[in-house]
Amino acid sequence: MTVMQTTPAATERATPADICSAPPRRHPRPDGQDRYTISEVVAFTGLTAHTLRWYERIGLMPHVDRSHTGQRRYSNRDLDWLDFVTKLRLTGMPVADMVRYAELVRQGDQTFAERRHLLESTRRDVLNRIAELHDTLGVLDRKISFYAAEA
Repeated sequence: MTVMQTTPAATERATPADICSAPPRRHPRPDGQDRYTISEVVAFTGLTAHTLRWYERIGLMPHVDRSHTGQRRYSNRDLDWLDFVTKLRLTGMPVADMVRYAELVRQGDQTFAERRHLLESTRRDVLNRIAELHDTLGVLDRKISFYAAEA
């Protein structure tokens, strides 16, 4: 498959749950563990503690559990969500749209159509960026060939 070819998104699922991570996980997690400190999440995700707190403030990561001392305790589900959010950031999706998507997820299954619309719009933007990058790569290849012939 080349960069320009795409595959359709999977439309069949055993359950209608909104699964937000794609295997395999980038960062292995300890077996049987489901509570992580902010420093552990920083190590797993590469995000900064400041970014994690900001995500919480803007509503992108609401409802992070706290210990009895007030320390944040992230779950595997939180890490899966952060992995998905990181992918959305890589697409260039505006933060406001990511927050809107998170709000829609919290509202429940009745928002599937609007969530799909947001993701389809982002997918079109990504495909357009890929096409632009492919054209740019062609320009670079021609220039490299020109200079290689002159050497």
